[in-house]
Amino acid sequence: MKAKGMYYLAASITACVSLSACSSSPTSSSTPSNNSETAIVQTQAAAQEVQLSEIITSHAAAFPTCVANLQTRARREGLSEETINNTVASLQFVPKVIELDQAQPEFSQTFTNYFTKRATDWRVNEGRRLLKKHRVLLEQLAQQYGVPPQYILSFWGLETNYGSYKGKMSVLDSLATLACEPRRSDYFTSELMQALKLKEKYGFDKRTMVGSWAGAMGHTQFMPSAYAKYAIDGDGDGKADLWNSTEDALTSAANFLQHLGWQRNERWGREVLLPSNFGYEHLGAKQAQPLSQWVAQSVLQTNGLPLPAIDLKAALYLPSGHTGPAFLGYENFNVIMRWNRSEFYAITVGHLADRINGGEPLKVTPPDQPRLSRELIKQLQTKLNESGFDVGKPDGVLGRNSTAGIQAFQRSNNMIADGFPSPEVFTALGISL
Repeated sequence: MKAKGMYYLAASITACVSLSACSSSPTSSSTPSNNSETAIVQTQAAAQEVQLSEIITSHAAAFPTCVANLQTRARREGLSEETINNTVASLQFVPKVIELDQAQPEFSQTFTNYFTKRATDWRVNEGRRLLKKHRVLLEQLAQQYGVPPQYILSFWGLETNYGSYKGKMSVLDSLATLACEPRRSDYFTSELMQALKLKEKYGFDKRTMVGSWAGAMGHTQFMPSAYAKYAIDGDGDGKADLWNSTEDALTSAANFLQHLGWQRNERWGREVLLPSNFGYEHLGAKQAQPLSQWVAQSVLQTNGLPLPAIDLKAALYLPSGHTGPAFLGYENFNVIMRWNRSEFYAITVGHLADRINGGEPLKVTPPDQPRLSRELIKQLQTKLNESGFDVGKPDGVLGRNSTAGIQAFQRSNNMIADGFPSPEVFTALGISL
């Protein structure tokens, strides 16, 4: 649906280009080797800045030719000559978009940091206020689309803080800049054409078509293709306006979730309590089990009662490892993941929805944990490979292969096999944090 779903970046992109470049300046007692390492890092950082500057300069020089090609494409797409000559011809190159597109988060995001910044008391209370304010509409949407009010509000809250921040960058200029960048030109060219068609269809002003640097827009941050397919005129004014109409935005969100496969009368999942002797054999989406199997393993609700005896498949997620909260995700958890391919996001959407609907805070508080640099994760992956636990090419990204490799390593060393890169795992592999 959205660029951030396809190309998910950490919520806060660090301005630092490496772990060492972010550290404090060496003290007078620094050893020569430390000074040497700092110099190397500074040289690497400077080289990366030069490389980015060269990329931006190159793209800027090629942009006029690209715009001419976009005009030709727009003509093939059936757009009007007025749009082609006035809007497409005047598209602007935005260096900041290239800078953000090229950025790689140098540190992994911890669940605690992600969750606590989003599932806030303010968002809970504001969601409850808006639940009362829009109750009639939301209940109509629940009946028509099968999506309960609290979930629609939760998406709205996470995407734009209930509409208070929809982004400020020109959607058309951002999309054009990315369409003229070779790596994903086809995708963003298609999105740009859709945005231009929306402009024509609804008479939008280019200056008011603002959103994220990747082109997501409106209360619910739809990419143009999703806007074209799923946006609904909820207020009956003849225009699906996701910037200015709350009714349109909430109706469109419900419509999109229904098309993603939302299961009527089912919850997203729940926080659960694991027994002290839990084996951690089945973790993640690929190892979902019937709820009856989790019941058989003595997994409980947070109030200590058994899980409901209903015919559902559920997957176990441990975003902070075994010391943090545990969650079972049902089919609607997978639907949330189709909106945004992040387990952190899906858990936060589900929990915020529960809180808006009167639920309690998490039973288990997410623990404070260190953020890991990509370089440290690469070292972890390299050590696992060297120790006979194949996790694939070290890339600094913790995916399913890395989790499986960590689990296997933990079992071989009589550790709790939760697949989490804890400090104990780094220590056992001889890596200093």
